[in-house]
Amino acid sequence: MQDSKAIVIGTGMGGLAIAIRLALKGYQVEVFEKNSYPGGKLSAFEKDGFRFDAGPSLFTQPQNVEELFALAGEPIDQYFSYQSVPIANKYFYENGKQVNAYTNAEDFAEEMKLQLNEDPKVVIKYLQQSKKLYENIGLLFLNYSLHRAKTWLNSRVFKALSTVKLPYLFQTLHQYNSAKFSSPEAVQLFNRFATYNGSSPYKTPAMLSLIPHLEQNQGTYYPKGGMISITNALYQLAINKGVKFHFDSPVQRIIHSKGSVSGVVVNDQVFSAKTVVSNADVYFTYKNLLSNPVLAKKVLQQERSSSAVIFYWGIKKKFNQLELHNIFFSKEYKNEFDYIFKEGKLTADPTVYINITAKLEPNQSPEGKENWFVMVNAPANIGQDWEELKKVLRENILLKLSRMLGEDISELIETEHTLDPILIEQQTSSFMGSLYGTSSNSKFAAFLRHANFTSAIKGLYFCGGSVHPGGGIPLCLKSAKIVSDLIE
Repeated sequence: MQDSKAIVIGTGMGGLAIAIRLALKGYQVEVFEKNSYPGGKLSAFEKDGFRFDAGPSLFTQPQNVEELFALAGEPIDQYFSYQSVPIANKYFYENGKQVNAYTNAEDFAEEMKLQLNEDPKVVIKYLQQSKKLYENIGLLFLNYSLHRAKTWLNSRVFKALSTVKLPYLFQTLHQYNSAKFSSPEAVQLFNRFATYNGSSPYKTPAMLSLIPHLEQNQGTYYPKGGMISITNALYQLAINKGVKFHFDSPVQRIIHSKGSVSGVVVNDQVFSAKTVVSNADVYFTYKNLLSNPVLAKKVLQQERSSSAVIFYWGIKKKFNQLELHNIFFSKEYKNEFDYIFKEGKLTADPTVYINITAKLEPNQSPEGKENWFVMVNAPANIGQDWEELKKVLRENILLKLSRMLGEDISELIETEHTLDPILIEQQTSSFMGSLYGTSSNSKFAAFLRHANFTSAIKGLYFCGGSVHPGGGIPLCLKSAKIVSDLIE
Protein backbone atom coordinates (compact mmCIF):
# COMPACT_ATOMS: atom_id res chain seq x y z
CA MET A 1 0.00 0.00 0.00
CA GLN A 2 1.46 3.34 -1.09
CA ASP A 3 0.46 5.20 2.11
CA SER A 4 2.72 2.95 4.18
CA LYS A 5 5.72 3.45 1.88
CA ALA A 6 8.45 6.01 2.43
CA ILE A 7 11.46 6.87 0.31
CA VAL A 8 14.68 8.42 1.62
CA ILE A 9 17.22 10.03 -0.71
CA GLY A 10 20.78 9.71 0.58
CA THR A 11 22.47 7.72 3.34
CA GLY A 12 24.18 10.47 5.30
CA MET A 13 23.62 10.60 9.06
CA GLY A 14 20.23 12.26 8.62
CA GLY A 15 19.17 9.78 5.94
CA LEU A 16 20.09 6.71 8.00
CA ALA A 17 18.42 8.12 11.10
CA ILE A 18 15.14 9.06 9.39
CA ALA A 19 15.03 5.68 7.65
CA ILE A 20 15.25 3.98 11.05
CA ARG A 21 12.65 6.27 12.62
CA LEU A 22 10.18 5.76 9.76
CA ALA A 23 10.67 2.00 9.81
CA LEU A 24 9.87 2.03 13.53
CA LYS A 25 6.69 3.97 12.72
CA GLY A 26 5.62 1.11 10.49
CA TYR A 27 6.62 2.47 7.09
CA GLN A 28 8.11 0.31 4.36
CA VAL A 29 11.28 2.33 3.79
CA GLU A 30 13.49 2.31 0.71
CA VAL A 31 16.69 4.34 0.61
CA PHE A 32 18.43 5.38 -2.61
CA GLU A 33 22.13 6.28 -2.55
CA LYS A 34 24.24 7.41 -5.49
CA ASN A 35 27.45 6.02 -3.98
CA SER A 36 28.30 2.34 -3.51
CA TYR A 37 28.51 2.75 0.28
CA PRO A 38 26.45 4.34 3.08
CA GLY A 39 27.38 7.32 5.24
CA GLY A 40 27.73 10.31 2.94
CA LYS A 41 30.57 12.40 4.36
CA LEU A 42 30.97 9.94 7.23
CA SER A 43 32.96 7.30 5.35
CA ALA A 44 36.42 5.75 5.61
CA PHE A 45 39.19 4.20 3.55
CA GLU A 46 42.47 2.33 3.95
CA LYS A 47 45.73 3.02 2.17
CA ASP A 48 49.06 1.23 2.59
CA GLY A 49 48.05 -0.16 5.98
CA PHE A 50 46.79 3.18 7.32
CA ARG A 51 43.07 3.55 8.07
CA PHE A 52 41.43 6.96 7.77
CA ASP A 53 38.03 8.36 8.60
CA ALA A 54 37.30 10.37 5.47
CA GLY A 55 34.96 13.00 6.91
CA PRO A 56 33.79 14.16 10.35
CA SER A 57 36.25 13.28 13.08
CA LEU A 58 34.71 14.69 16.28
CA PHE A 59 32.10 12.70 18.20
CA THR A 60 29.91 14.54 20.71
CA GLN A 61 26.43 13.92 22.10
CA PRO A 62 26.39 10.13 21.81
CA GLN A 63 22.87 10.26 23.23
CA ASN A 64 21.62 11.10 19.73
CA VAL A 65 22.85 7.71 18.54
CA GLU A 66 21.77 5.91 21.70
CA GLU A 67 18.23 7.23 21.30
CA LEU A 68 17.81 5.40 17.99
CA PHE A 69 18.77 2.06 19.51
CA ALA A 70 16.53 2.67 22.52
CA LEU A 71 13.59 3.44 20.20
CA ALA A 72 14.33 0.28 18.25
CA GLY A 73 14.56 -1.82 21.42
CA GLU A 74 18.03 -2.97 20.39
CA PRO A 75 21.06 -3.27 22.72
CA ILE A 76 23.51 -0.69 21.40
CA ASP A 77 26.54 -2.56 22.70
CA GLN A 78 25.95 -5.28 20.10
CA TYR A 79 26.36 -2.67 17.34
CA PHE A 80 28.50 0.11 18.70
CA SER A 81 30.75 1.18 21.57
CA TYR A 82 32.61 4.34 22.47
CA GLN A 83 34.78 5.84 25.18
CA SER A 84 35.15 9.29 26.68
CA VAL A 85 38.24 11.33 25.82
CA PRO A 86 39.70 13.40 28.70
CA ILE A 87 41.26 16.03 26.42
CA ALA A 88 38.85 17.47 23.85
CA ASN A 89 41.62 19.25 21.94
CA LYS A 90 45.26 20.13 22.36
CA TYR A 91 45.94 23.67 21.19
CA PHE A 92 49.30 24.89 19.84
CA TYR A 93 50.09 28.58 19.36
CA GLU A 94 52.80 30.19 17.26
CA ASN A 95 54.27 31.84 20.37
CA GLY A 96 55.00 28.41 21.82
CA LYS A 97 52.10 28.24 24.26
CA GLN A 98 50.10 25.01 24.50
CA VAL A 99 46.74 24.28 26.12
CA ASN A 100 45.13 20.94 26.92
CA ALA A 101 41.37 21.50 26.77
CA TYR A 102 40.31 19.01 29.43
CA THR A 103 36.65 17.99 29.39
CA ASN A 104 36.67 18.27 33.19
CA ALA A 105 35.75 21.92 33.77
CA GLU A 106 37.92 22.41 36.84
CA ASP A 107 40.95 20.86 35.16
CA PHE A 108 40.38 22.98 32.06
CA ALA A 109 40.04 26.17 34.10
CA GLU A 110 43.26 25.38 35.96
CA GLU A 111 45.04 24.69 32.65
CA MET A 112 43.85 28.05 31.29
CA LYS A 113 45.28 29.70 34.42
CA LEU A 114 48.58 27.84 34.16
CA GLN A 115 49.13 28.35 30.43
CA LEU A 116 47.33 31.60 29.60
CA ASN A 117 46.96 33.28 33.01
CA GLU A 118 43.17 33.30 32.70
CA ASP A 119 41.08 33.54 35.86
CA PRO A 120 39.68 30.02 36.50
CA LYS A 121 36.43 31.56 37.76
CA VAL A 122 35.98 33.33 34.41
CA VAL A 123 36.47 30.07 32.51
CA ILE A 124 34.02 28.18 34.75
CA LYS A 125 31.45 30.96 34.42
CA TYR A 126 31.80 31.00 30.63
CA LEU A 127 31.15 27.26 30.46
CA GLN A 128 28.18 27.61 32.82
CA GLN A 129 26.72 30.34 30.61
CA SER A 130 27.33 28.15 27.56
CA LYS A 131 25.37 25.36 29.25
CA LYS A 132 22.51 27.67 30.23
CA LEU A 133 22.31 29.09 26.73
CA TYR A 134 22.26 25.62 25.19
CA GLU A 135 19.66 24.22 27.57
CA ASN A 136 17.30 27.18 27.17
CA ILE A 137 17.81 28.51 23.66
CA GLY A 138 19.76 25.73 21.98
CA LEU A 139 17.35 22.93 22.77
CA LEU A 140 14.46 24.98 21.39
CA PHE A 141 16.27 25.89 18.18
CA LEU A 142 17.82 22.47 17.62
CA ASN A 143 15.03 20.08 18.59
CA TYR A 144 11.98 21.67 17.01
CA SER A 145 10.92 23.04 13.66
CA LEU A 146 11.19 26.83 13.66
CA HIS A 147 8.76 26.97 10.77
CA ARG A 148 5.61 25.74 12.49
CA ALA A 149 3.37 27.97 14.57
CA LYS A 150 2.87 25.42 17.34
CA THR A 151 6.60 25.55 18.15
CA TRP A 152 6.19 29.18 19.15
CA LEU A 153 2.85 28.72 20.94
CA ASN A 154 4.44 26.84 23.79
CA SER A 155 5.46 27.87 27.29
CA ARG A 156 9.04 26.73 26.66
CA VAL A 157 9.43 29.61 24.19
CA PHE A 158 8.81 32.23 26.84
CA LYS A 159 11.26 30.54 29.18
CA ALA A 160 13.86 30.40 26.42
CA LEU A 161 13.42 34.00 25.34
CA SER A 162 13.68 35.20 28.93
CA THR A 163 17.28 33.96 29.00
CA VAL A 164 18.33 35.81 25.85
CA LYS A 165 20.74 38.64 26.54
CA LEU A 166 21.39 41.45 24.08
CA PRO A 167 25.07 40.52 23.58
CA TYR A 168 23.98 37.13 22.22
CA LEU A 169 22.10 38.91 19.43
CA PHE A 170 24.05 42.07 18.74
CA GLN A 171 27.66 41.05 19.36
CA THR A 172 29.73 38.77 17.19
CA LEU A 173 31.23 35.71 18.81
CA HIS A 174 34.64 37.41 18.69
CA GLN A 175 33.32 40.54 20.42
CA TYR A 176 31.65 38.43 23.08
CA ASN A 177 34.77 36.33 23.73
CA SER A 178 37.02 39.39 23.75
CA ALA A 179 34.92 40.85 26.57
CA LYS A 180 35.18 37.64 28.57
CA PHE A 181 38.86 36.75 28.39
CA SER A 182 42.07 38.71 28.94
CA SER A 183 44.45 36.78 26.66
CA PRO A 184 44.27 36.70 22.85
CA GLU A 185 44.98 32.96 23.02
CA ALA A 186 41.84 32.26 25.07
CA VAL A 187 39.75 34.43 22.74
CA GLN A 188 41.12 32.52 19.75
CA LEU A 189 40.40 29.18 21.42
CA PHE A 190 36.74 29.99 21.96
CA ASN A 191 36.45 31.78 18.60
CA ARG A 192 37.18 28.54 16.75
CA PHE A 193 33.84 27.04 17.75
CA ALA A 194 32.31 29.12 14.95
CA THR A 195 33.98 26.75 12.52
CA TYR A 196 31.82 23.90 13.84
CA ASN A 197 29.11 25.07 11.45
CA GLY A 198 31.36 26.58 8.82
CA SER A 199 31.18 30.20 9.95
CA SER A 200 33.44 33.10 10.91
CA PRO A 201 33.71 34.16 14.58
CA TYR A 202 34.02 37.74 13.33
CA LYS A 203 30.59 37.60 11.69
CA THR A 204 28.52 34.94 13.45
CA PRO A 205 26.44 36.04 16.46
CA ALA A 206 27.52 35.42 20.05
CA MET A 207 24.65 32.94 20.33
CA LEU A 208 27.15 30.37 19.06
CA SER A 209 28.90 30.55 22.43
CA LEU A 210 26.56 27.65 23.28
CA ILE A 211 28.66 25.28 21.11
CA PRO A 212 31.50 24.78 23.64
CA HIS A 213 28.92 23.20 25.96
CA LEU A 214 28.70 20.17 23.65
CA GLU A 215 32.44 19.54 23.70
CA GLN A 216 33.71 20.89 27.03
CA ASN A 217 30.72 20.24 29.32
CA GLN A 218 28.95 17.26 27.81
CA GLY A 219 32.20 15.63 26.78
CA THR A 220 34.14 14.41 23.78
CA TYR A 221 34.07 10.74 22.78
CA TYR A 222 35.78 8.26 20.52
CA PRO A 223 33.84 5.46 18.79
CA LYS A 224 35.68 2.13 18.71
CA GLY A 225 36.79 1.45 15.16
CA GLY A 226 36.76 5.12 14.25
CA MET A 227 33.94 7.40 13.13
CA ILE A 228 32.94 4.97 10.39
CA SER A 229 31.59 2.71 13.14
CA ILE A 230 28.71 5.18 13.64
CA THR A 231 27.72 4.75 9.99
CA ASN A 232 28.11 0.97 10.20
CA ALA A 233 26.01 0.72 13.37
CA LEU A 234 23.12 2.81 12.02
CA TYR A 235 23.22 1.04 8.65
CA GLN A 236 23.02 -2.37 10.33
CA LEU A 237 20.24 -1.21 12.64
CA ALA A 238 18.27 0.07 9.63
CA ILE A 239 18.67 -3.25 7.81
CA ASN A 240 17.55 -5.16 10.90
CA LYS A 241 14.43 -2.99 11.05
CA GLY A 242 13.51 -3.82 7.48
CA VAL A 243 14.89 -0.82 5.59
CA LYS A 244 15.79 -1.64 1.98
CA PHE A 245 18.87 0.05 0.50
CA HIS A 246 19.67 0.70 -3.17
CA PHE A 247 23.30 1.68 -3.78
CA ASP A 248 24.77 3.07 -7.02
CA SER A 249 21.26 4.41 -7.53
CA PRO A 250 21.15 8.20 -7.91
CA VAL A 251 17.63 9.64 -7.87
CA GLN A 252 16.88 11.37 -11.17
CA ARG A 253 13.84 13.33 -10.03
CA ILE A 254 11.14 13.61 -7.40
CA ILE A 255 7.63 13.07 -8.80
CA HIS A 256 4.93 15.45 -7.63
CA SER A 257 1.67 16.85 -8.95
CA LYS A 258 -1.21 18.95 -7.63
CA GLY A 259 0.82 19.89 -4.56
CA SER A 260 1.65 16.35 -3.42
CA VAL A 261 4.63 14.06 -3.79
CA SER A 262 4.07 10.63 -5.32
CA GLY A 263 7.53 9.05 -5.59
CA VAL A 264 10.90 9.21 -7.32
CA VAL A 265 12.50 8.13 -10.57
CA VAL A 266 15.68 6.02 -10.35
CA ASN A 267 17.35 4.50 -13.41
CA ASP A 268 14.24 5.52 -15.40
CA GLN A 269 12.09 3.40 -13.07
CA VAL A 270 9.29 4.86 -10.95
CA PHE A 271 9.18 4.09 -7.24
CA SER A 272 5.93 5.24 -5.67
CA ALA A 273 5.49 6.69 -2.17
CA LYS A 274 3.47 9.48 -0.61
CA THR A 275 6.29 10.27 1.80
CA VAL A 276 9.70 11.28 0.43
CA VAL A 277 12.58 12.60 2.54
CA SER A 278 15.57 14.20 0.84
CA ASN A 279 18.80 13.95 2.79
CA ALA A 280 20.60 15.48 -0.19
CA ASP A 281 21.74 19.11 -0.25
CA VAL A 282 18.57 21.20 -0.44
CA TYR A 283 19.96 23.28 -3.31
CA PHE A 284 20.70 20.10 -5.28
CA THR A 285 17.22 18.81 -4.42
CA TYR A 286 15.46 21.86 -5.81
CA LYS A 287 17.69 22.34 -8.85
CA ASN A 288 18.13 18.75 -10.03
CA LEU A 289 15.43 16.62 -8.43
CA LEU A 290 12.54 19.10 -8.53
CA SER A 291 13.72 21.05 -11.61
CA ASN A 292 12.96 24.30 -9.82
CA PRO A 293 15.84 26.72 -10.47
CA VAL A 294 13.90 29.62 -8.94
CA LEU A 295 13.67 28.02 -5.50
CA ALA A 296 17.20 26.67 -5.87
CA LYS A 297 18.45 30.20 -6.45
CA LYS A 298 16.52 31.38 -3.39
CA VAL A 299 18.49 28.91 -1.26
CA LEU A 300 21.69 30.59 -2.48
CA GLN A 301 20.63 33.95 -1.05
CA GLN A 302 22.30 32.74 2.13
CA GLU A 303 26.10 32.64 2.21
CA ARG A 304 27.54 29.16 1.78
CA SER A 305 29.49 27.69 4.66
CA SER A 306 33.19 27.03 4.51
CA SER A 307 34.58 23.88 2.95
CA ALA A 308 37.84 22.07 3.68
CA VAL A 309 41.03 20.72 2.21
CA ILE A 310 42.14 17.49 3.87
CA PHE A 311 45.46 15.69 3.60
CA TYR A 312 45.46 12.08 4.79
CA TRP A 313 49.05 11.33 5.72
CA GLY A 314 50.56 8.04 6.84
CA ILE A 315 53.36 9.20 9.18
CA LYS A 316 56.26 6.82 9.87
CA LYS A 317 56.75 7.96 13.45
CA LYS A 318 54.82 8.46 16.68
CA PHE A 319 54.52 11.95 18.16
CA ASN A 320 54.03 11.66 21.91
CA GLN A 321 53.21 15.37 22.26
CA LEU A 322 50.08 14.99 20.12
CA GLU A 323 46.60 13.89 21.22
CA LEU A 324 43.57 12.50 19.38
CA HIS A 325 42.51 16.04 18.37
CA ASN A 326 45.07 18.80 17.81
CA ILE A 327 44.82 22.42 16.67
CA PHE A 328 47.76 24.47 15.37
CA PHE A 329 46.49 28.04 15.33
CA SER A 330 47.31 30.66 12.74
CA LYS A 331 48.96 33.81 14.01
CA GLU A 332 46.51 36.15 12.25
CA TYR A 333 43.15 34.49 12.85
CA LYS A 334 40.92 37.23 11.42
CA ASN A 335 43.00 37.31 8.28
CA GLU A 336 42.30 33.61 7.79
CA PHE A 337 38.52 34.13 7.79
CA ASP A 338 38.76 37.23 5.59
CA TYR A 339 40.55 35.11 3.01
CA ILE A 340 37.92 32.36 3.22
CA PHE A 341 34.71 34.41 3.19
CA LYS A 342 35.71 37.67 1.47
CA GLU A 343 38.31 36.58 -1.07
CA GLY A 344 37.60 32.88 -1.58
CA LYS A 345 41.27 32.09 -0.99
CA LEU A 346 43.55 30.26 1.43
CA THR A 347 45.85 32.21 3.71
CA ALA A 348 49.57 31.40 3.80
CA ASP A 349 49.22 30.80 7.55
CA PRO A 350 46.19 28.54 8.05
CA THR A 351 44.94 26.98 11.26
CA VAL A 352 45.69 23.26 10.98
CA TYR A 353 43.65 20.52 12.62
CA ILE A 354 45.15 17.03 13.04
CA ASN A 355 43.13 13.99 14.07
CA ILE A 356 45.04 10.79 14.91
CA THR A 357 42.80 7.81 15.70
CA ALA A 358 45.89 5.60 16.16
CA LYS A 359 46.37 7.42 19.48
CA LEU A 360 43.45 5.42 20.88
CA GLU A 361 43.54 2.42 18.56
CA PRO A 362 47.07 1.53 17.46
CA ASN A 363 45.71 -0.91 14.86
CA GLN A 364 44.52 2.07 12.82
CA SER A 365 48.09 2.36 11.49
CA PRO A 366 51.16 0.11 11.14
CA GLU A 367 53.21 -0.40 14.29
CA GLY A 368 55.19 2.63 15.34
CA LYS A 369 53.36 4.91 12.88
CA GLU A 370 50.39 7.28 12.91
CA ASN A 371 47.46 8.10 10.64
CA TRP A 372 47.19 11.88 10.34
CA PHE A 373 43.94 13.44 9.18
CA VAL A 374 45.15 16.99 8.44
CA MET A 375 42.40 19.53 7.74
CA VAL A 376 42.34 23.22 6.90
CA ASN A 377 39.20 25.34 6.62
CA ALA A 378 38.74 26.47 3.02
CA PRO A 379 36.34 28.60 0.99
CA ALA A 380 33.50 27.01 -0.93
CA ASN A 381 34.32 26.23 -4.55
CA ILE A 382 33.75 29.17 -6.89
CA GLY A 383 36.05 27.98 -9.63
CA GLN A 384 39.43 28.37 -7.95
CA ASP A 385 42.45 26.47 -9.24
CA TRP A 386 42.39 23.87 -6.48
CA GLU A 387 45.38 21.91 -7.74
CA GLU A 388 47.56 25.00 -7.43
CA LEU A 389 45.96 26.03 -4.12
CA LYS A 390 46.56 22.55 -2.66
CA LYS A 391 50.17 22.55 -3.82
CA VAL A 392 50.88 25.86 -2.06
CA LEU A 393 48.78 24.89 0.97
CA ARG A 394 50.68 21.63 1.40
CA GLU A 395 53.99 23.50 1.49
CA ASN A 396 52.63 26.02 4.01
CA ILE A 397 51.21 23.31 6.27
CA LEU A 398 54.46 21.37 6.25
CA LEU A 399 56.47 24.49 7.05
CA LYS A 400 54.13 25.34 9.90
CA LEU A 401 54.00 21.86 11.44
CA SER A 402 57.74 21.29 11.02
CA ARG A 403 58.46 24.58 12.76
CA MET A 404 55.99 24.03 15.62
CA LEU A 405 56.84 20.36 16.18
CA GLY A 406 60.59 20.79 15.65
CA GLU A 407 60.93 18.11 12.97
CA ASP A 408 60.78 17.92 9.16
CA ILE A 409 57.32 16.40 8.65
CA SER A 410 57.75 16.11 4.88
CA GLU A 411 60.38 13.41 5.40
CA LEU A 412 57.94 11.36 7.48
CA ILE A 413 55.04 11.10 5.01
CA GLU A 414 54.84 7.51 3.85
CA THR A 415 51.51 7.66 2.01
CA GLU A 416 49.12 10.45 1.05
CA HIS A 417 45.62 11.14 -0.17
CA THR A 418 43.78 14.46 -0.51
CA LEU A 419 40.21 15.79 -0.47
CA ASP A 420 39.13 19.23 -1.68
CA PRO A 421 35.86 21.17 -2.23
CA ILE A 422 35.44 19.83 -5.78
CA LEU A 423 35.76 16.21 -4.63
CA ILE A 424 33.48 16.89 -1.65
CA GLU A 425 30.78 18.11 -4.03
CA GLN A 426 31.28 15.18 -6.40
CA GLN A 427 31.14 12.57 -3.65
CA THR A 428 28.41 14.04 -1.44
CA SER A 429 26.42 16.41 -3.69
CA SER A 430 27.17 19.25 -1.24
CA PHE A 431 26.82 22.29 -3.47
CA MET A 432 30.12 24.16 -3.91
CA GLY A 433 31.68 21.66 -1.51
CA SER A 434 30.21 23.50 1.49
CA LEU A 435 30.43 21.23 4.51
CA TYR A 436 27.43 22.70 6.34
CA GLY A 437 25.19 24.04 3.57
CA THR A 438 24.85 27.66 4.61
CA SER A 439 26.97 29.59 7.10
CA SER A 440 25.73 31.28 10.27
CA ASN A 441 27.39 34.56 9.43
CA SER A 442 24.28 36.62 10.24
CA LYS A 443 21.98 37.24 13.20
CA PHE A 444 19.07 35.56 11.46
CA ALA A 445 20.84 32.55 9.97
CA ALA A 446 18.98 30.07 12.18
CA PHE A 447 15.65 31.38 10.91
CA LEU A 448 16.74 31.62 7.28
CA ARG A 449 17.99 28.05 7.07
CA HIS A 450 15.60 25.97 4.99
CA ALA A 451 12.74 24.25 6.82
CA ASN A 452 12.43 20.46 7.15
CA PHE A 453 9.35 20.51 4.95
CA THR A 454 7.80 22.53 2.14
CA SER A 455 4.23 23.76 2.18
CA ALA A 456 4.27 23.68 -1.63
CA ILE A 457 4.55 19.88 -1.87
CA LYS A 458 2.72 17.73 0.66
CA GLY A 459 4.64 14.65 1.74
CA LEU A 460 8.10 16.03 0.85
CA TYR A 461 10.54 16.57 3.70
CA PHE A 462 14.20 17.55 4.10
CA CYS A 463 16.86 16.50 6.61
CA GLY A 464 20.62 16.69 6.85
CA GLY A 465 23.23 19.40 7.16
CA SER A 466 21.86 21.84 4.56
CA VAL A 467 18.53 22.40 6.34
CA HIS A 468 17.36 23.12 9.88
CA PRO A 469 18.96 22.82 12.41
CA GLY A 470 22.33 22.64 10.60
CA GLY A 471 25.43 20.61 9.84
CA GLY A 472 27.51 18.21 11.89
CA ILE A 473 26.63 14.76 13.21
CA PRO A 474 24.52 15.84 16.23
CA LEU A 475 22.44 18.30 14.22
CA CYS A 476 21.92 15.92 11.30
CA LEU A 477 20.59 13.33 13.73
CA LYS A 478 18.36 15.99 15.30
CA SER A 479 17.05 16.96 11.86
CA ALA A 480 15.89 13.38 11.38
CA LYS A 481 13.99 13.50 14.67
CA ILE A 482 12.33 16.77 13.66
CA VAL A 483 11.22 15.24 10.35
CA SER A 484 9.96 12.13 12.11
CA ASP A 485 7.86 14.30 14.42
CA LEU A 486 6.51 16.23 11.41
CA ILE A 487 5.38 13.01 9.73
CA GLU A 488 2.24 12.01 11.61
